[in-house]
Amino acid sequence: MRLPQTPDGRLDGKRALVTGASQGLGLAVSCALAQAGAHVSLVARGREKLEALVEALKSAGHAAEALPLDVNDSSAVKSALSGLRFDILVNNAGTNRPKPIADVSEEDYAAVMDLNVRATYFITQTVIELMPDGGSVINLSSQMGHVGAANRSLYCASKSAVEGMTRAMAVELGPRGIRVNSLCPTFIETPMTRPYFQEPGFLEGVLDKIPLGRLGQIEDVMGPAVFLASPASAMVTGSALMVDGGWTAH
Repeated sequence: MRLPQTPDGRLDGKRALVTGASQGLGLAVSCALAQAGAHVSLVARGREKLEALVEALKSAGHAAEALPLDVNDSSAVKSALSGLRFDILVNNAGTNRPKPIADVSEEDYAAVMDLNVRATYFITQTVIELMPDGGSVINLSSQMGHVGAANRSLYCASKSAVEGMTRAMAVELGPRGIRVNSLCPTFIETPMTRPYFQEPGFLEGVLDKIPLGRLGQIEDVMGPAVFLASPASAMVTGSALMVDGGWTAH
């Protein structure tokens, strides 16, 4: 009897580009891909944090380089990536401005939609042309692309847009061997989100919606990111992988 073999979850020989890589989820995903064997090109605006991460990865024996860029500047991104080759793109750069609908300004709208949607769209447009052998695009979305929440109408709108583009891109790019999926975390405890949990009643309200009964940690996205990037998910495209502790199962 010939036994089937589990597909390889390693990324040796692969080249990955991660945006918003210098902290939080971007840092975690960058480490996960590097630890799985990929050469990681890390994009963020803050040069100091980015170069510190690259140095730490190299010291641990991994292959990494820093690309200090503003992903909202499509021309600069295209110029910096010209001539490179990638197998994996992780669109992680994003922002949130939680406010009641009545308080959302046009400037808030532009800031959130430009980074969460426009930049994701156009950096993908650039990088897919640098994937001659096919590849994997992972859009860091959110459970909020699938549910609603008070004070998050703008963020939910942006992540719903990411979910729509993910599915459409998967259909269009499938014949080129490029898979496109979204990774949808719940509330993850990071330095950026930690102040929210100090608000009276906020943490209790969040935990009440998570059947596993805890906040997400950055390590919780690392395995799912490697899965979506690797041959282990070779038949997975156009999907949203929920890392939400069961929030959307309600």
